[in-house]
Amino acid sequence: MSGGIHADTAPKPVGSYPHARRVGDLLLLSGIGPRIPGSDAIPGNRYDADGRLLHYDIVAQCHSVFANVRAVLEASGARWQDLVDVTVYLTDMAADFAAYNAVWQEYFPDPATAPCRTTLGITALPTPIAIELKCIAATGAGARR
Repeated sequence: MSGGIHADTAPKPVGSYPHARRVGDLLLLSGIGPRIPGSDAIPGNRYDADGRLLHYDIVAQCHSVFANVRAVLEASGARWQDLVDVTVYLTDMAADFAAYNAVWQEYFPDPATAPCRTTLGITALPTPIAIELKCIAATGAGARR
């Protein structure tokens, strides 16, 4: 098993964990959200004067989280096409699933080559984000290309 992988081009983890860890031909990514690298800014979030969240843009957050996953994959020597399994956490499944699913189809237009996917509705994430991804990539000689 390798040591933890940290991607300078992805947002810093919100806890004491690596962006990813390689185990044999598998690359396991920690949960990744849509925060903008180099800051704690969250695309599409609007706050009131007291700092309370008023509105978020799930489409902006989807594009940002996919960019952050890609950054971790690349820092790990993997590619977008190496993704084999993605667990998606949405804080509002009823309101956001359709928009998220449409963005997913932009990134994975062919279901035959898309990674497996599980989407869960949850009540909260550690920061005021609406989506987080947990990914597994296969990078060895037997990985699909």
